[in-house]
Amino acid sequence: MDKKIIGRKEKISLPKLGLKLVWAKIDTGAYTSSIHAEQIREEEYKGRKVLAFQVLLPGHPSFTGKTVRFDKYREKKVKNSFGHAETRYLIETRIRLAGETYTVEFTLSDRSSMKNSILLGRKLLRDRFLVDVTGSNLSRAYRKKTK
Repeated sequence: MDKKIIGRKEKISLPKLGLKLVWAKIDTGAYTSSIHAEQIREEEYKGRKVLAFQVLLPGHPSFTGKTVRFDKYREKKVKNSFGHAETRYLIETRIRLAGETYTVEFTLSDRSSMKNSILLGRKLLRDRFLVDVTGSNLSRAYRKKTK
């Protein structure tokens, strides 16, 4: 299988989260992908236990303010960018990148002090993509081919 070339930042879509063509930073140093989430809580919804949260920050251009819910989730211990271990919720959802759809695990974290709200890690990248760190939005070439 040929690997697709992507840049250091790419536009992705996360349909279940209501996000279309939002910027994500490609992070070859991170194993798992991560997304900024707020108001993270477990709750009862339609008779079952779910994880509810909002994605992105209120000031982000793609912020919808909608609460999304996942009934399949778990907790995972991860090392944050400062090297400290912490427990985060982990969800699995589909993303669209470079003309393809993939199922990806995302940890939910407070990235409000970070420049990028979404990181894509090695677990997604491995055996699928080569990263050209000199470019951004290189996946747009693949999106055009699949329209």
